Amino acid sequence: MKQSWPSGTKVNPEVEAELERLTTTPVVGLRRRYRELFKAEPPKAFGPDLLRRSIAHRIQEKAYGGLSSKARRVLDQLVKAFAAKPNARLEVQRRIKPGSELVRSWNRRTYRVTVLDKGFAYDGKTFTSLSEIATLITGTKWNGPRFFGLRSTSADGTDHRAG
Repeated sequence: MKQSWPSGTKVNPEVEAELERLTTTPVVGLRRRYRELFKAEPPKAFGPDLLRRSIAHRIQEKAYGGLSSKARRVLDQLVKAFAAKPNARLEVQRRIKPGSELVRSWNRRTYRVTVLDKGFAYDGKTFTSLSEIATLITGTKWNGPRFFGLRSTSADGTDHRAG
């Protein structure tokens, strides 16, 4: 179970040796190690491969650190969204860096919007949302992130305009 780490990460030889031993540990030993690490019974559906992967992940997480609080927050939001609408399309909110320029062609004209720390600059004015700008450009109410291509269209071809 070799793992490559980002440069600068100090590899713990004891951890690496334990990961290597997992490849030959019998199922009984894997179940015991799972109970030690997770303080719970391993799921009955977990065969040797999933036990090894779960154990290896937990060992590495303890030794080298787990997910950042930001990543955990995003995952929690996705789980909640899935629980609310299991068949819906899940999308991760993207953060656009200040200074980025969004470009959209509409009715044979190109529009450019600059992302600011707080808001967006367009046509010499500052706006708090992309939807304001999209509505100004089109003359109808639009979902700004969709208008500027920051969100995908729905699978059923639903209209992009806010409704």
